[in-house]
Amino acid sequence: MARYTGPKTKISRRFGIPIFGPSKYLERRNYGPGMHGPRSRRKNTEYALGLMEKQKFRYFYGLQEKQFRAVYETARRRKGVTGETMLQILETRLDNAVFQLGFASSRPAARQMVGHGHVLVNGKKVDISSYALQVNDTVEIKNSSVSRQMATKNMEISTSRRVPEWLHLDKDFFKGVIMRVPTKEEIQPIGSEQMVVEFYSR
Repeated sequence: MARYTGPKTKISRRFGIPIFGPSKYLERRNYGPGMHGPRSRRKNTEYALGLMEKQKFRYFYGLQEKQFRAVYETARRRKGVTGETMLQILETRLDNAVFQLGFASSRPAARQMVGHGHVLVNGKKVDISSYALQVNDTVEIKNSSVSRQMATKNMEISTSRRVPEWLHLDKDFFKGVIMRVPTKEEIQPIGSEQMVVEFYSR
C-alpha cells in the first residue's frame, strides 16, 4: 500500500493542527508553510473547506483517497449517522487498534507491525492493516521474542497515552479486546466528519 512519506511538519502547518502528533516546530511556526504562509489571508470556499477536512482524516489515519472513499461508502450504506459510522469504521481498523493499545508508537508503526505478521486476531495471524475488528475480537502480539520485545519497547514509550475505554488491555499477555464500538465523544475526531460527508455528497 502506498503511504505518505513526505515532510510531516509541513502537512501539520497546512492544517494548523498536529496531524502526526505533538510538534515543537508547529508551536513555533503556527502558520501555513511557504513564503506567504505568515501573511496569507486567502478566504477558502466551501468546497476547499470540505476538502481540507477530508485530507485531515486521510493523513491522520494514513489512508489513500481510494481507501478513504471506500470507508465513506461503507458508512453511507449502513444504518445510523453516516459521519459517526465513518469514524467508528476508522477507529476499529486493526492498525488503529494496535496503536491505541500501545503496541505501536504511531499508526504508521502499527501498520508496519501488522504487515510484518506480528499481530494476531482471535489467535490467527492477520497482516491486513484495514482489517475490520468486531466487538469481542482479541488483538494479540505474536508470541515470539522479536514481536514481544518490539511491543514492550513501544508500550514503554506510550505510557503517557491512555488506552480508550472501548478497549481492554492485558499488558502481561500482550492482548487487547474490543469491548464495544466507540462513540464519537470517545473518538474526539481530528476534524469535522459532517463536512466530509457533505463534501462526498456533492
